Amino acid sequence: MSYQEVVDRIAAAARGCGRDPSEITLVAISKAKPVSAIEEVYEAGHRDFGENRAQELAEKAAALPDDIRWHFVGALQTNKTRLVRPVTYLLHSMDRASLALSWVKGMGLPPPVLIQVNIGSEPQKAGVEVDGVESLLETLLDLGVEVRGLMAIPPLDNDPDEMRAHFRNLRDMRDQLMELHGQVRELSMGMTDDFEIAIQEGASLIRVGRAIFGPRI
Repeated sequence: MSYQEVVDRIAAAARGCGRDPSEITLVAISKAKPVSAIEEVYEAGHRDFGENRAQELAEKAAALPDDIRWHFVGALQTNKTRLVRPVTYLLHSMDRASLALSWVKGMGLPPPVLIQVNIGSEPQKAGVEVDGVESLLETLLDLGVEVRGLMAIPPLDNDPDEMRAHFRNLRDMRDQLMELHGQVRELSMGMTDDFEIAIQEGASLIRVGRAIFGPRI
């Protein structure tokens, strides 16, 4: 697959469920890929890129154009926020109060965040448990952090119906939170193997790496 093929599939999936393709932001996940590969997609007109390691993000941000919107999508240690915060457009992986306290330290307002939800209650995965989302949201709002929505990485499953159920659960959670906090609108869900299902279930940001850049070596 290629970048343009992914863009075309996003548009087709959106139109197929009555959505406007412009409602969906493609985050090209460029982790472990060289700057030259990112430049190629940048030259095609893309501006939203995602990384999951703090040092790699900082190095790439310094080497690439300033108009790139960098999304941090990986688990973030509190001692690495100083690398990520200055260059991040949107943090997808806010998942605990200690990270929130670290995120607000520094000059100016902190970049907006998404709360990462452990939607499948998997012990090996990052993310706040479902029953802790509202408490973390309140902590973030009290600290003055803009919370734009939710993010999740559902359990791997070859059954599309199971994937759809996880995406739908995240959407329902977002809808409930929106009734109390209107700013909590975004849904970051869906990757290379399932982004079309995620779009059908309301994703506003999808995170695609392999289909754009090829497999990691």
